[in-house]
Amino acid sequence: MGVFETLRIRNAQAADQEAIRSVALAAYEQYASDLPKDRWDAYRESIARSVEGDGPEARLVAELGGRIVGSALLFVGSERAYGLPALHIEGPILRLLSVVPWARGRGVATALLREGVRRARALNAPYLHLHTSDMMASAVKLYERLGFERAVDKDIQNGETLVKCYRLKLEEASHLTLEA
Repeated sequence: MGVFETLRIRNAQAADQEAIRSVALAAYEQYASDLPKDRWDAYRESIARSVEGDGPEARLVAELGGRIVGSALLFVGSERAYGLPALHIEGPILRLLSVVPWARGRGVATALLREGVRRARALNAPYLHLHTSDMMASAVKLYERLGFERAVDKDIQNGETLVKCYRLKLEEASHLTLEA
């Protein structure tokens, strides 16, 4: 980050909705070539619906130099997050962690994860969950580096794609409560 660029995480406001949608779509666009066109089109539409839909406990945005460059949604439970009560996740789930490509490597994703941890703790949850797939290799590396572990029993099969569940045991995540 430049000297004058400050990173700030805050609650999204109604006026941020289009920016959040744009950030999420820009962040996930890199996967368009990893999927057949019809699957990508469906995935892109699913991202847009999720960003705009009801149900999140919190909509978070990351501002860098006053510009929205990242976002994440925090849901409570798999029913709210995915419409899948049978997945039996009752606690917080972070979804659609998104950072625009030009802002990557500046701590934006880690800051959003830290805020997710803070909010999960405020809910007295033992874990923070998230789902991802192998095509998101850099995200997986980040999650593992920050202490997220696989929760295979909470995986989701989406067509041919295995959507892997990771969870962070909050009592062991003191490194994510420190300021960046």
